[in-house]
Amino acid sequence: MSSKQVAIYAWILSLFLCLPTSLLADSEHPLQPLDLSSPRATIKSLMGTGDLMLSIQRDEFWNNPNAKIAKKLRVYYEDLLSSLDLRHVPPAAQFKVAGEGFVFLYEILARIKLPPLADIPDSSAYIDLKDKDKKISWTIPHTQITLVRIPEGAKKGQFLFSSETLINAESYYNKVKMLPYRHEVPVKHIAEIREYLTPEGWMISSQTIEQFPQWLKISIAKQAIWKWLVLVLVLGISIFLLTILHRTMNRLAQHSHKEHLYHLVSPISLMIVMPMILHLANSQLSMIGVASEALIIITDFIIYSTLAWLAWEGSMAIAESIIASPKISEHSLDAGLIRLVARVVSIIIVIAIILYVSTEFGVPLSGMFAGLGVGGIAIALAAQPTIENFIGSLNLYADKPVRIGDFCRYGADITSDTQPVGTVEAIGLRSTRIRGRDNTITTIPNADFSKMHVVNYSQRNHIFLMSVIGLRYETSDDQLRYVIAMLRDMLLGHPRVIDEEPRVRFSGFGDFSLNVEIRVNINTRDRNEFRAIREDIYLRVMKIVKESGTAFAFPSSTVYYTRDGGLVEEQQKSAEAQVRSWCSAQELPFPSFSFDYRKKTRNTLDYPPEGSPDSND
Repeated sequence: MSSKQVAIYAWILSLFLCLPTSLLADSEHPLQPLDLSSPRATIKSLMGTGDLMLSIQRDEFWNNPNAKIAKKLRVYYEDLLSSLDLRHVPPAAQFKVAGEGFVFLYEILARIKLPPLADIPDSSAYIDLKDKDKKISWTIPHTQITLVRIPEGAKKGQFLFSSETLINAESYYNKVKMLPYRHEVPVKHIAEIREYLTPEGWMISSQTIEQFPQWLKISIAKQAIWKWLVLVLVLGISIFLLTILHRTMNRLAQHSHKEHLYHLVSPISLMIVMPMILHLANSQLSMIGVASEALIIITDFIIYSTLAWLAWEGSMAIAESIIASPKISEHSLDAGLIRLVARVVSIIIVIAIILYVSTEFGVPLSGMFAGLGVGGIAIALAAQPTIENFIGSLNLYADKPVRIGDFCRYGADITSDTQPVGTVEAIGLRSTRIRGRDNTITTIPNADFSKMHVVNYSQRNHIFLMSVIGLRYETSDDQLRYVIAMLRDMLLGHPRVIDEEPRVRFSGFGDFSLNVEIRVNINTRDRNEFRAIREDIYLRVMKIVKESGTAFAFPSSTVYYTRDGGLVEEQQKSAEAQVRSWCSAQELPFPSFSFDYRKKTRNTLDYPPEGSPDSND
């Protein structure tokens, strides 16, 4: 026996001698990490832990699989990952790449000719190094399997199998898989039997799988046919159920004001189902190779896309729940801003998810951001009207010239007689909708509406009533005084007139009438109620004019061929006598009523008038 063979056997023996020690250490110190301080320690740790894990699978797990043992195996599995350099592997693929890499590395190291144990550097070989951050690596002779020392971070100073070794581990294994084993392994050809068995799965035992027909064990893309059939069946059932659920939720959302809550059901269900499918494929079916990697990538993409979908719908569901409160109108600017904030938050979350996913899959976004710098200018120019309308919306929100339901007059020139009026029905982020008196809808971009002169009638505390009545020129001056005095008296006594001194004045001589101007403020903000009060006042005006003996003048060029009846002489004399009595008693209400008379007369008329449905009589 040559010296080299002796060295090899000594190395293998040292592995077996080291194994019980490592098992004892594990039992006494379960938190003790693997020794990765040197190439020798890392190789021993990988092979010793691999032997231990495969022994448990062979003796305890394959004949009696259960979740407890599977959890125990996963702990060892995760320990093995710490011996692999995954810095240059996308995070989304690290767990699977590491698992595949370990199996191939274990099979390779068990078959190739390793140097004597003494020739593999240990930690003492690096004690005298002054530059601790110097890049150091060691390659197994006559191979491309390299261990590199990590220069920084949490694993600084540890020797790990390099990322390049992991990525090429399968091709290395294909070159040596026909070689005999140089190291006694608990389970032989683990890389091949994983194609049809489930080393990590506990739902189906290996004994059951061994009894399958031979054609179900045939591999397609390194997966047994029975694995493909189970995966397709699970996917088909999942897609069928999710499709029914999605259509049902959409149908319910059409008949509910809480549609966004129904829209959340589909992404939440997808977020639950996809990890279950991935767990079934990787942990229970033990999918391997390209099929497993593709499944991981597709599943992760769907999960992150669903998360973005959930953020998109969830933000709007929260916004609509806030808007549903009685204090916020559904079409108000406040509601629009709440929706805008929700949408901006959802966009930020979606962008964050995209950046995270790109990092997980190792896709650089620097080129995309460089393109956005150039394309952003074109996008900004194209979106200029939208931006202007959005800024106009912010101005409307800050100033709040109108609210939903306000009746207003709007236009660029407040002195124009042709200004449109209408009731505000909706204030959106882009435009405002106003329903006019003719029941038509006018849509005005907020950029334009924010620049208009807006008269908000709904915000006034009271409504101003102004009217001019024309009396015939045959009216005497005392009759005119009587009419004015009675009008003031009537307005002073009206409970809906708020003026301390109603303004009723003889305003001038018209072309065909003596003009009396009425200016008072009505105690109401409702336009319909104002019209009813105005109607009542006008009817009382007609009664006063009639009682005075005069009449309303009217424009006319009619030639009368009959004798004019003239004014009623008796009523004329009565009105004049009333004025003379005021004069003799020094109670002439000109230029205004006395304070005592106003106090005595205030709110003495009945309103609503007698005979109306709302009168007190």
